[in-house]
Parts: sequence; C-alpha cells; structure tokens
Amino acid sequence: MIRVLLVEDDMGLAGNIIDYLELEDMVCDHAANGVAALSLIQKHPFDVVVLDINLPRLDGLSVCERVREDGNDTPIIMLTARDQLENKLEGFQKGADDYLVKPFDMPELVARVFALAHRRSSQVKKLRFGNVSLAMGSEVVSVENVPIKLSPTAFTLLKALLQQQGKVMPRERLLDAVWGEDAPESNALKVHLHNLRKSLVQANASIEVKAVAGTGFCVTLKPEQSSSVQSTSAEPKSTNKGNDQW
Repeated sequence: MIRVLLVEDDMGLAGNIIDYLELEDMVCDHAANGVAALSLIQKHPFDVVVLDINLPRLDGLSVCERVREDGNDTPIIMLTARDQLENKLEGFQKGADDYLVKPFDMPELVARVFALAHRRSSQVKKLRFGNVSLAMGSEVVSVENVPIKLSPTAFTLLKALLQQQGKVMPRERLLDAVWGEDAPESNALKVHLHNLRKSLVQANASIEVKAVAGTGFCVTLKPEQSSSVQSTSAEPKSTNKGNDQW
C-alpha cells in the first residue's frame, strides 16, 4: 500500500485530495505547514510527498531543499499555481521529482503518485560505507554481508548518519531525525550512540561514529582503513575540546 504525505494549507483542497487518494487505496497523512511536514518526513517513511509551494512557516521549496540536504530521496511532487518555466526549474533545482500546476485533475495526480511510488519501489535502496551496508526497506544492517542486531533507535541513528555521506550532521538535526519534535532532554542520544558504537565494534565494522566538538556527529572510516579504502569525505577536524565529545 502506498503511503503519501500531503502538504497543503488549503484545508478544502487538502480534504478533496485525501478523499481521492484514499479511494485509490492509498494511506494519506497531512501537514498544513512546512515545519510540520519536515517533522513528519523525518519521523516516518513515505513513498511519495505531495508538496505545495506556498506554505506558512516554511515554504515548499525550502522543505524540499532541506529534505534533500538530509539525504532523503523520497519522491516529491510539487503543487503550485506558478506555471512559468523558471518556477518549475527552481523546483527541480531544489530536488523535486515532478511538478503539477493548479488547477489539476485528480486522476492525473493519482497517476503521477503511482508512477513515482512504483519507480522507487523497483529500486534497491541500500546505504553503504566501508564494509557496512544498510537496507532501507528491510531495516537490516550488515557487516561484510553478515546481519547484525541493532535496536530500532540505533538503526535510525545509523541511517541518518550514513545518509550524510561522511559529512557532519548537527546534533539538533540528528535528534530531529530520530525523535522529531519529541526529542528527549536527557542523555538518551548519548546512550544510544554508545550502544551503536559498541555494536559496530563487536561486528568488526570498518567505520565508526565520531563526535565533532561543538558541531555534531559523522560516520568515518577507522584510521587503519583509511589508507586502503577511500572515504567519500575527509574526516572533519576540530580543536574544540568541549564536553559534547561522546
């Protein structure tokens, strides 16, 4: 069953779209502003996002750009009344997969959602770094093709970090990726990172989770691996000796 996130602040139009998509046996969640949309996208897997451009709090183009910066490749269909070529090009430059100009026919929207969802489902979605691979659909992490056991939270942490391709992920963004707006105020992140690191070491993974003081976290190759396997990004350096180096 296809799961769709509709991001539309026009409640009348949103209701009509939801009703039509559900008649096509799709599951449809709804957000009325860009901030709420980002939270839902970070917390839940969607097959397609139908995203209006003119949104309160955070516009659709910014939402799309942020989603792509987070390494999320969920297909995005832009909805807008802007029909000029430059408007469409801007949407595609921000990472949109498709563009539908208002007013539109519901059957056309359904056809585009089906096309993007089926195209994505036919692709093998795996994240790889060093000798570690993470299968997005089955939620299986393997080291040298041998599955290892991770808690759901540790899996989400590793996925978020691997999606950054070795780049530093700010602490607040990592919290959002795992807990969304319900991020705990305690040392829960520290505990789960410790458990993730322990699991990777026990499995002889060639990667490790490192803290960049005052900035965030990243996945890097272990020093002994860096000479034989080229990382996708140089290891970030920092001279800050802050207490957040976990």
